[in-house]
Amino acid sequence: MPAPSLLAVFAHPDDESLSAGGVLARHAAEGARTAVVTATWSADTPRAAELADALHILGAGTPRMLGYADSRVPDSAPGRPRWCEAPLDEAVRELVTHLRDFRPQIVVTHDAYGGLTGHEDHVHTHRVTTLAVTAAGLERLYPDAGEPWQPSALYLSTHSHAAVGAWGGHLADVGKALRTVPGERVTATVDVTPWLDRKVAAILAHRTEVARGAAPGLVAALPGPERERLLGTEYYTRHGPSPTAPAQTELLS
Repeated sequence: MPAPSLLAVFAHPDDESLSAGGVLARHAAEGARTAVVTATWSADTPRAAELADALHILGAGTPRMLGYADSRVPDSAPGRPRWCEAPLDEAVRELVTHLRDFRPQIVVTHDAYGGLTGHEDHVHTHRVTTLAVTAAGLERLYPDAGEPWQPSALYLSTHSHAAVGAWGGHLADVGKALRTVPGERVTATVDVTPWLDRKVAAILAHRTEVARGAAPGLVAALPGPERERLLGTEYYTRHGPSPTAPAQTELLS
């Protein structure tokens, strides 16, 4: 049975590799169709080119960029609104168009906290994605955005209280408060160590972020065993739109 198709929706270039690079690489290796929608940064920036390199490494096709401005970097998309300030209906419609075009069985995005750091763009991406996944299957919503398509499962990239202890020491120096969930909220724990080389290579393809010492820069500075400890497992919480789904629409775990 082929692996289920997977569309990842994340806020910034690099989020896809850091949060779901292992799952993307694994599904692609299993023959699944995979793709990534990125909410911010315009397609003519260096970070867009880096995103294209990362997706090529992960086997996730070419970038699908909504092109809004990073809320903390207005010149990331000159002339476009900041992602958190974009009209909600417009943002949902754009994402519905991608969902109906790609027709994934599984969608992956940020959790309600916006991941470990709680970046406001991550939180907003979670909100827009949860709305769009429901809207994509309703024929009377956005009828001009393509034929209705209902993904079978939505998974939220997260970290449990117990699993995140290792990251704490690496983020403490930059003042990051970690947002985690109780272990019982984690419904898919995915061992991605067989695909860790691809995941790390995709993270490091975001050269701008490596150079400025953001999360990809932290990864670049880690020795191999530490990379495996921090990045070799990915955690997800299942979140609708249907309470159950056939086994073929579960995340590979």
